[in-house]
Amino acid sequence: MKEFVIATNNAHKVTEIQRILDPLGIRAVTAAERGIDLGDVVEDGETFMDNAYIKAKSAFDKCGLPVIADDSGLCVDALGGRPGVYSARYGGDHSPFHEKIALLLSELDGVPDEQRGAHFSCAVCCILRSGEVIRVEGRCDGSIARRPSGDGGFGYDPVFLVGGRSFASLTAEEKDRLSHRGDALKKLYEALSHRKEEL
Repeated sequence: MKEFVIATNNAHKVTEIQRILDPLGIRAVTAAERGIDLGDVVEDGETFMDNAYIKAKSAFDKCGLPVIADDSGLCVDALGGRPGVYSARYGGDHSPFHEKIALLLSELDGVPDEQRGAHFSCAVCCILRSGEVIRVEGRCDGSIARRPSGDGGFGYDPVFLVGGRSFASLTAEEKDRLSHRGDALKKLYEALSHRKEEL
């Protein structure tokens, strides 16, 4: 199998990427698995795609192998699109997600159901061994629940509702079909399937 370095420390993301790209004969590996220290990358882009490219280019420069990086986040209508690109840093860089969720729900306290619309966005940047850059984006529209539910997923999944169910309540297959990352990775799959000889 061809190895692609996934520029993340999030094991859940690596698993999602592996599931979707596996049919192409791609094995998703972390930088740590290859003994590569990505260091601290300053994600100071204004968009999800800016940050995805920053991470991908930093990893590619260090390893020279095909790289995939993503940046994603939650955009809440009633909060003017926040937390957006600051989703991972919302409420503090190192605060755990249960605290971020509690902060989000407190900010939405009193907001009626019909005004709790939100969407997840995902930007994926892939740099091939040749240096070619592939950029794709995905989106999933939903709403914010009044309380967390479900035992799966990660991040804001317990409070993001699609069809009345939280992302954390979906099976892996359901989430791949509906999610922003699943949407973006399917587009990446299509792009890579046309470049099999270059992988």
